[in-house]
Amino acid sequence: MENQQIQSMLKETLGLSEVFVSGDGSHFQIIAVSDQFAEMSRVKKQQFVYAPLSALIAEGGMHAVSIKTFTDSQWKREKLFNMPQ
Repeated sequence: MENQQIQSMLKETLGLSEVFVSGDGSHFQIIAVSDQFAEMSRVKKQQFVYAPLSALIAEGGMHAVSIKTFTDSQWKREKLFNMPQ
């Protein structure tokens, strides 16, 4: 699956404000932005983003996934220094 397809699927499924997916082959890095993360524990945030990807991982289309999550205000500060490519 292409990065753009994963990005669209996550944004639509999870209702994210912004999402960025990079990677090649089976290793992906995901930045997910939503105010939904404000009340979640770190583990719950990872599970929330990981859930719609579980079928791709089970099929072998994804092998390694790195997930970073931010609220909208956290992302506003973060992207000043670390805007994804």
